[in-house]
Amino acid sequence: MELCIKLKNIVAIILCCISTLMICITCSGIDHQPNIILIMADDLGIGDVGCYGNNTIRTPNIDRLAEEGVMLTHHIAAAPLCTPSRAAFMTGRYPIRMGMDNGYRVRVLMFTGSSGGLPKNETTFAAILQKQGYSTGIIGKWHLGVNCETRNDYCHHPLSHGFDYFYGTPFTNVYDCKPGSESAIFVDVQATVYLTTEVVFVGLLTLLVLRWTGCISIGWKWIVWPAVICTLLFGSWYSVFGFLRRWNCLVMRNHQVIQQPSNPETLSTRMTEEALGFIERNQKKPFLLFMSLLHVHSPFFTTKPFIGKSNHGSYGDNVEEMDWHVGQIVNSINNFGLANKTIIYFASDHGGSRDSVGINGELDGGWNGIYRGKKGLAGWEGGIRVPGIFRWPGQLPSGRKIDEPTSLMDIYPTIVSLAGASLPQDRVIDGRNLMALLKGDVRRSEHEFLFHYCGSALHAVRWHPKGRMAETE
Repeated sequence: MELCIKLKNIVAIILCCISTLMICITCSGIDHQPNIILIMADDLGIGDVGCYGNNTIRTPNIDRLAEEGVMLTHHIAAAPLCTPSRAAFMTGRYPIRMGMDNGYRVRVLMFTGSSGGLPKNETTFAAILQKQGYSTGIIGKWHLGVNCETRNDYCHHPLSHGFDYFYGTPFTNVYDCKPGSESAIFVDVQATVYLTTEVVFVGLLTLLVLRWTGCISIGWKWIVWPAVICTLLFGSWYSVFGFLRRWNCLVMRNHQVIQQPSNPETLSTRMTEEALGFIERNQKKPFLLFMSLLHVHSPFFTTKPFIGKSNHGSYGDNVEEMDWHVGQIVNSINNFGLANKTIIYFASDHGGSRDSVGINGELDGGWNGIYRGKKGLAGWEGGIRVPGIFRWPGQLPSGRKIDEPTSLMDIYPTIVSLAGASLPQDRVIDGRNLMALLKGDVRRSEHEFLFHYCGSALHAVRWHPKGRMAETE
């Protein structure tokens, strides 16, 4: 009897030890999963930021990230336009691999209601981190589609690609979203259809007048058919382009449309408030926050405190306001005591629209530094060279600059590894894990080649010969 009691006690002790060990292992695994904040500006040129050489625009918060972390000076976008570049960023793969770039005129999604978007079979970093127990959220711009066949299937929606929470615009910021502004979508097509409608309408009026005055004798079919054509032309133009502000300029929370059309004057502030709320709600567990800013895509919606404050006009004002929003997020992380548990990454989706003038005469571009070209031009460095900054106190060195070739696609394998997950094995991942390079454990980028496409055509290949490296402290 005593032997049975002793055996029971021994078994109980062993089970208790195993339970404690499992709890410790589980807690240890969670503690080693850092919070991840990805902040992506829209259309920001590499030369628009102080730490990258700009002395006419003040960006103290972004500059402080660089001082406290690692700055990449050879950071490359996979495409010079929003949709393909962001698709590559989300998946770690060249956009051409998933049909998110093409050789046609339109290389970005132009309508929220279109059936295109990030394919359902692509696995985003959010989907992987979600399975690792992360709370995942995206605030701001998506621009990778919403629906496939019906308005309620949400097959391309952020919540169908690994995000638990979405607040923002499924499209992008365009002049159509600015009350009183002219349209910016298919302007030449609109002009052609409208002009054709006017010509047919004038011809119809002429026939009516001539028939009424008796100058010519024609049957009614010559009146009816031009009237039908005129009606169809005007109807097709108005049904597609007459409601663009309502169709494209809307705000969603998860699957629900909460504002249509959107109020661009307050949207950026509401986005930052949503981001701060997401951080506060999830401060006790690992989270991924993708803060996809509307700044500094034209037209510029700058709040009063920042209007006229820069030395670079309305564009500079908008950049400085963007820097303030970045500062709010960083301050929130610091105030919650999460700095050492959080890796922060800042970048732009591609180069800026340098020296281009918007449809209302507004200068809508900044400075791409020493690099020639701009947004939309993959053949020149200015369209794809972007800022890239990492901060993770206690894990990454401070004040380091690395001039090794890196890509926006590298974020995918980097944060997947940080989350303790494995990369998908059923597809090619073009990005490379940056942690060893960022920490200084290695001094050479894993990229020997980076491919640059103009649409679906390979335009150039960046070759980084083995043994060649560049790093400045």
